[in-house]
Amino acid sequence: MTTGLHPGGPPQDPRPTGNQALPRQERVGPGTHADNRTRSSVITARASATFDPVGRSVATARSFVRDTLQGWGFADIVDDAVVLTSELVTNAVIHAGTSADVLCLRSDDGVRVEVADRYPEREIPLQGSPVNMGSPDREGGRGLQLCAALAGRWGVEYTPTQKQVWFQIDLPARAVGTRSAGPSLPAALLPLADGRVRVAVIQIDRTGSIAAWNEDADELFGYAPESVIGKPLTDLAAWPHTPGTSTGIAEALQLSRWEGSYGIRGASGRVIPVYASHLRVRDTEGEPSTVCLLVRDHERAVLQTPLRGSSSDTMSSSEGQNTDPFEVFIGSPAPDDLDGLLQRTVERARDMLDADSAFLLLATDDETELEVRASTGLPSARQRFARVPVEAGPGRYGSARMPAVHDDLSAVPGAVPLLSGTGMRSVVTVPLKVEGRLTGSLGVAAESPGRYSNEEALRLQFAADRIALAVESARLGELERLRRGSLSFLVEASDLLAGTLDRDQTLALMAQMTVPTLATWCAVYTIADQASDPYLSYVLHEDEDRIDGLKALLSKIAPPDPVPTPGARVWSAPAAAAHQAALRTSMRSLGLNSPTSVSSGIGTTLATAAAVGGETVVLPLVARNRVIGMLTLGKPTDEHFRQEILELAEDLSRRAALALDNARLYSERTAISQSLQRSLLPPELPEIDGVEVEVIYRAAGEGNEVGGDFYDLFPIRDGAYGFAIGDVCGTGPEAAAVTGLARHALRLLAREGFGGPAVLERLNSAILDEGARSRFLTLLYGELWPQEDGSAVLKVVCAGHPLPLRLRQDGTVEPAAEPQPLLGVLEDLELYEQTITLDPGDVLLCVTDGVTERREGTRMLGDDGLTDVLTTCTGLTAGAVAARIMRAVERFASDAPSDDMAILAMRVPGLQKD
Repeated sequence: MTTGLHPGGPPQDPRPTGNQALPRQERVGPGTHADNRTRSSVITARASATFDPVGRSVATARSFVRDTLQGWGFADIVDDAVVLTSELVTNAVIHAGTSADVLCLRSDDGVRVEVADRYPEREIPLQGSPVNMGSPDREGGRGLQLCAALAGRWGVEYTPTQKQVWFQIDLPARAVGTRSAGPSLPAALLPLADGRVRVAVIQIDRTGSIAAWNEDADELFGYAPESVIGKPLTDLAAWPHTPGTSTGIAEALQLSRWEGSYGIRGASGRVIPVYASHLRVRDTEGEPSTVCLLVRDHERAVLQTPLRGSSSDTMSSSEGQNTDPFEVFIGSPAPDDLDGLLQRTVERARDMLDADSAFLLLATDDETELEVRASTGLPSARQRFARVPVEAGPGRYGSARMPAVHDDLSAVPGAVPLLSGTGMRSVVTVPLKVEGRLTGSLGVAAESPGRYSNEEALRLQFAADRIALAVESARLGELERLRRGSLSFLVEASDLLAGTLDRDQTLALMAQMTVPTLATWCAVYTIADQASDPYLSYVLHEDEDRIDGLKALLSKIAPPDPVPTPGARVWSAPAAAAHQAALRTSMRSLGLNSPTSVSSGIGTTLATAAAVGGETVVLPLVARNRVIGMLTLGKPTDEHFRQEILELAEDLSRRAALALDNARLYSERTAISQSLQRSLLPPELPEIDGVEVEVIYRAAGEGNEVGGDFYDLFPIRDGAYGFAIGDVCGTGPEAAAVTGLARHALRLLAREGFGGPAVLERLNSAILDEGARSRFLTLLYGELWPQEDGSAVLKVVCAGHPLPLRLRQDGTVEPAAEPQPLLGVLEDLELYEQTITLDPGDVLLCVTDGVTERREGTRMLGDDGLTDVLTTCTGLTAGAVAARIMRAVERFASDAPSDDMAILAMRVPGLQKD
């Protein structure tokens, strides 16, 4: 291993190193010593992280180092350490293309940061040879130059598998006992607090659940400790960012230190804006946890870290240097994601004008509305993605296209809708424009009146002009990513919707595709016909425990109007009902009577009220020029939809409406088809004294209840019964039409007194009269007379049909009839009937050719196979015989049957064999 210690110049710039991963932090207690290759100081804390070789890892590494050092209380050296880390990690992940390991070590007198990559190539300079530091203007290779300029000590270490660059920054000398201080101020300028300042202290364990909850937290939010301990903080926190696009509450709780604003949903269902300071600690057993200190947002001065000097001071101190105005305002390097850039912008704008809050809005594509995308010092969870018009009123102060300064908002209520109810009095807003087109609006505000003049407006406009192009570029990049994701989403949604024709499944898919991708909850209303009212058909919430309460709430309010106008429209009824329910519940908990203006009957919890209390939109489901329903999407309390999500939901609603209407049409046609098919089946079989009868019928083809095979058993006159089993050539509806003709003709002719041959001859003529629609028909028809001695006499005619089989009590099987010509071929038929006597215990089995022609490859069940199965049925009831035959047929082949099958078994009861 080669170690280089350079008080002045470094070796030739080694090859760079890399980014992104969630930081893995650990701390070591006092007395743990670091590697003393450079010095023998005591290491009191340690934090490490590994970053993948991707571009966004550089920003993540900067945040990791910044949060770590601020958590250790080293704000004085944060900027220098972040700049050096950024350069070294860029070398690793961008230029060398490897992952980067970042290690921060805290000692009593400073901080050492080590950045290691997996690219150990280097060149060791000769002793006394001049060292080439490279050009400061080139893109890469500046890391060691900055180390030489900013760090007190630095060096490069090599091993066969990695290269490590380290630097150490010493703490500046400070007065004993003083970390930061501010000047004495008159009482009128001190921060305002409402009576006693309450500081909620909440401890969060390693799983993100609440482990401790003090009295002030109870007073601020209304929850007793026993009702919240053990629950995740995310259940209460209203985070200002959309999950997955930037830091969320779960990520913030893992950082060594975090400070900022968010909201806590109180027991009343309202979101309480708070200012929080998070500190990551560990107990004596090494278990990590996070201590959260929270105050009401307007009392944040109690916890807020003193602001750094304004950018104007920075500019004056660097006078004469060629500094990029964008980097002066936003910092270098700038965040590479839109949310990070916008959040950094509002924070720097607030600091630059010493404001209490700042906000940034982006214009929609048509430049008619502005959408809130970043804010600081405001209840951002409530305001994120809220929309305000570009032209809010007459005159230059009512348009976001021009700079505006308001000395006192209390004198002009509603002049800045975003700040209504926030306590802000002074505000200055400036437009963000690119090539003359409005792309956004930047504003800062203060709680005291008269804080800003035209001079501050010019300074803010100068900053806005510097960042407008970068913001627009990042916004277009985000829109492109959203559009690509939207296209993939719609393609997948179309495939899923096209894959089913079941109405209930289509409704479920509609809801499951929107929750939680597009909305927190969803409700689908359907309209059966133009004269029907909308019906609540399906409800879904991302939290399954909220579904029942949400369904109860929506069922108590009138459904939205079925307006065919395309696009999303706001529906305020759910939020209003949720607010009334929350108010009523709160008043009952206090032992008060509900006001008479609040309607009764909506039994819902405060949690349900909070889940429905945000923005709700309705999209019509229009198919074939008719409104067939509404798709309702909702957000939890104080949250809004962004414009891109609403456009995506509108595209989805069009596809879903067509899929739902197709499912409806398919269901209607299926119901009609099944009703017609069922009309072709005989009614319930009659009970015949002295004869057991069982029928099993299977129609081939999905959705078919009747095919080309048919059966019937009916009374002819007292003591006489007719039975038939037949097979029409073919399957499906065409064959089923002939089965209906045959079955009804048999009943009519038999009851007119015709014998078997005459019945079939007349049926043959009727089939031939059908002309081109006629089909061949095989038919076994017979008449049955039960006898007093327990036997039964049958007269049968077998017209081209598989012969009936007779099973005697001794197990022998024999055909019970002779074959004769089938029907529907010859005009002149000469048929005759045969008489059979079934003794007690005998079975007559009649089947169609779908049974005997059951195939598995080249094998076929055949008449012999059927006979073999029947010989095993001695002593069984008619039902058991039919069931055994069907099981044998099904087991003979693994494929689904391709032909209709019918089995008719008749048995004359006799003595059962043991």
